[in-house]
Amino acid sequence: MTGDRDRRGGQAGARVKDSRQDRLKLALRENLKRRKSQARGRDDAASSELPDGSLDDGSLDDAGGNKPGR
Repeated sequence: MTGDRDRRGGQAGARVKDSRQDRLKLALRENLKRRKSQARGRDDAASSELPDGSLDDGSLDDAGGNKPGR
């Protein structure tokens, strides 16, 4: 009888281990997606920055680089 109980416990332990592995796998996948999204956001922000550190808002008026109203 104790042998039966041990085997059932082993199967339950394996199921717990499998569910834990599944949860960890899902958490790692979500973490990777979040980190990739953050990296893309940083790349977008860096590409819109001008050499002087100001942000490029796309409102340059003419080819000379003068902003409207200045």
